[in-house]
Amino acid sequence: MSNKKLNIGLVFGGNSSEHEVSIKSAKTIYQALSHSNNIERFAVNPIYIDRHGFWEDSEYSKSILFEDKKSHIETKGNKNSMNNLFNFPIESNKVDVWFPTLHGPNGEDGVIQGLFKLTGKPFVGSGILGSSLGMDKIAMKSIFKSFNLPQAPYIDLHKGNILNNLFMNSMFDKIEKTINYPCFVKPANLGSSIGITKVYSKQELFTGIEIAAKYDERIIIEKNINGRELECGVLGKSLMKSSVVGEVKCQTDWYTYESKYDENLSSTIIPADLNVDISNKIQKLAIEACKAINAFGLARVDFFYEENTQQIYINEVNTLPGFTKTSMYPMLWEASGLKLEKLVASLIETARK
Repeated sequence: MSNKKLNIGLVFGGNSSEHEVSIKSAKTIYQALSHSNNIERFAVNPIYIDRHGFWEDSEYSKSILFEDKKSHIETKGNKNSMNNLFNFPIESNKVDVWFPTLHGPNGEDGVIQGLFKLTGKPFVGSGILGSSLGMDKIAMKSIFKSFNLPQAPYIDLHKGNILNNLFMNSMFDKIEKTINYPCFVKPANLGSSIGITKVYSKQELFTGIEIAAKYDERIIIEKNINGRELECGVLGKSLMKSSVVGEVKCQTDWYTYESKYDENLSSTIIPADLNVDISNKIQKLAIEACKAINAFGLARVDFFYEENTQQIYINEVNTLPGFTKTSMYPMLWEASGLKLEKLVASLIETARK
């Protein structure tokens, strides 16, 4: 057996509104792969993609991770953004396994997964299909519906219809009859609660739609579920397993971007205080949701649970969950007996299968 270390291409940053979250996730994963349990197995090659799509070299990428250097607004790669693809690192032929820690569009929607696939090297996480379906909330919910998976009522909208008064009036009537207020307005393709608004009236709904339309052409309006927010991690490919179930409690009205990344605004309870039957059902549904959209490797599945009706609703599947110090996915697995350094090693082994 060869003692050669596996060269891990840790890709982070990217042209996304979740750029800073990606950097925090990459730092956590770099440290976990450099743990004493992993140092003899993996050589980590960090690759930072700046906000314009320019791929930086390893030395500069390390400085982003460990010197708190702010990502450049102007870089050598900003001369012509159309040429940034040709800046794909030459040393990529030395990478044995890609480990993307990119969040949002261009990072977890199948785009970078397609590029990795072209290199012929394995990569951590879902493939092109699972990534794109997991990113697009409308497509994902359509698949859930076809598999009869429980979810909250929703209506989808295209940005081009906003100026069509007849269409919008019809949609407002439909929302009041089938969804009612309050409800959530979300861009179809984004994460970390960016661009999401909780609305309580028709006027607020229109404002929420305008905000969501700044981020995406496709918009989803979803019924508010007055229930507990629960999350479950999934790990594996041919044989998937689910973590214990965790609960998120936040000081804000709902789980906003600020409450997700501010320890003072939210807290987690792992494992969640649930009866065994509900917990088992959520763990089973988490795997079913991943299989429905062909997500594998790693995923975090989010749920709402109404205690008075004991109804469980799948909210969404996150195919590249965060790895920051406040992120649920690694905490869920640690509570399930899999420490961070073993978790990242397991993800790499899964990618190689």
